[in-house]
Amino acid sequence: MPLSFANVGEENIVKKVGGKAEVRAHLENLGFVAGAAVTVITSLGGNIIVRVKGSRVAISREMAGKIIV
Repeated sequence: MPLSFANVGEENIVKKVGGKAEVRAHLENLGFVAGAAVTVITSLGGNIIVRVKGSRVAISREMAGKIIV
């Protein structure tokens, strides 16, 4: 399921990161790699704030759709 559909407060494990090579590289630099634990903190408008590797990161709903948990 894409990260954009994950419930707030629920911890998920990244299974795969999709998209073009540049998008995958950007998301991997932010910490979205296979096996990483991510928790959706809140969803504001078109953005999602998640906790990944101890940091809070804001990504667009479109980017969150490329992260499979």
